[in-house]
Amino acid sequence: MFIVTLKTSGRRFAVEPGETVLEAAQRAGIALPYSCRAGVCGSCKATLLEGECAYPRNPPLALSGSSPAKHAVLLCQAVPLGDLLIEAREVTSVEDIARRQLRVTVVEKQQLAPEVIGLVLQPAAGEAGLNWLPGQYLDVLLEDGKRRPFSIASGPRADGAIELHVRHVAGGGFTSWVNDGLQIGDELRIEGPLGTFVPREDSERPMVFMAGGTGFAPVKAIVEHFLALGTRRPMRVYWGARSVADLYLRPLAERWAHEASNLRFQAVLSDPEQALATGLRVGLIHEAVLEDQPDLSGHDVYMSGPPAMIDAGRKLFLDADLPEDRLYYDSFDYAPDVLAQILAGRAGLSD
Repeated sequence: MFIVTLKTSGRRFAVEPGETVLEAAQRAGIALPYSCRAGVCGSCKATLLEGECAYPRNPPLALSGSSPAKHAVLLCQAVPLGDLLIEAREVTSVEDIARRQLRVTVVEKQQLAPEVIGLVLQPAAGEAGLNWLPGQYLDVLLEDGKRRPFSIASGPRADGAIELHVRHVAGGGFTSWVNDGLQIGDELRIEGPLGTFVPREDSERPMVFMAGGTGFAPVKAIVEHFLALGTRRPMRVYWGARSVADLYLRPLAERWAHEASNLRFQAVLSDPEQALATGLRVGLIHEAVLEDQPDLSGHDVYMSGPPAMIDAGRKLFLDADLPEDRLYYDSFDYAPDVLAQILAGRAGLSD
């Protein structure tokens, strides 16, 4: 057993043999940032000040290109080889929220876009409601022991309702079943809340939100949270997609901008023909953000969506002088078991 010490707070926790730093911290009730749990997105990146780690599960892909002088380490994959001293952000706002499993019932199913299903779940009879912070996600627990993560598209509600936006992945077993077979009244088993992509309220800086595809779900939850608080902080919301149909709740975002004088919304399409036909902005979403805010040094940035968008945005936003500790993101990556198969060369794309 080894001991990990967090430099900033001085908190210490024990790590069992073969356990990752993130797993041990969670067991100790300490919330460190994470998203994909597979070593790809980089949300859990920290600085290793003393000690050594190994990566016996998945390669630390998110460290590619990192300067060795910074001693970067990925907490979700790093297994200590001895005692460690690390410098990492702590997300104390999620520490008091219990993670648990429960049964839920599908009470609404709606086609939001050609490839996106909107679900509303409610705790099943006899189950207490789930508590979470806007921006967090849950795992749907499958019968074979596998999990499928989905961001919660709303904050907690008095009626216990949980809103999900599920993108249908061609050939993906679970999302195909949601698309074709799941019925109102069916029960699912879930675990949550998970993740540290949550509102940071200890700031007065302007906020930029960047969502790609169904990455709009957690962004929606966080934006609605700040609007409910009556924040006066400037907010710019960017939502990128290939086609206009994929901007499935665009009227909602436009209503935010109409009703809140401190919020501006930009829809961005990567397909030039679609953009020309609809009069929407054309291009890549991270480029649109930087065209409007070439200097991000005074901002907080939240981004959610596919890994390629997250990776491009992270690099370019840091180059635009955004401090790394003001960049919060949720990468919509493969489930860890699917990613492991892909990395091993045993499977193609799946859900």
